[in-house]
Amino acid sequence: MRETVAERWCEDVTLEMHNAGGTAVRSGTVTFGTHIIGALGIDWGTVRSTEDLPVPIAAGARAERTWKVCVEAWRVPLGMHVETRDVSVDWA
Repeated sequence: MRETVAERWCEDVTLEMHNAGGTAVRSGTVTFGTHIIGALGIDWGTVRSTEDLPVPIAAGARAERTWKVCVEAWRVPLGMHVETRDVSVDWA
């Protein structure tokens, strides 16, 4: 889930993770692909950022976390905004 914040170069991104495996998740990262969108809806580029997962996540458990995902302010001129459209998780 994405929510806008006061800065046009940031947004809050909430993920719910479910560990369907038989052992606890002890480490991992989440990678966000944040798109820079122009006033006419044109996608001008994507900036990737990586954050740590909220670990440990026990076997069968769910965890929810909200990250404030931002790009450099200079990349998002007036009239433009960001949309985090791509998310991938790598856990061990």
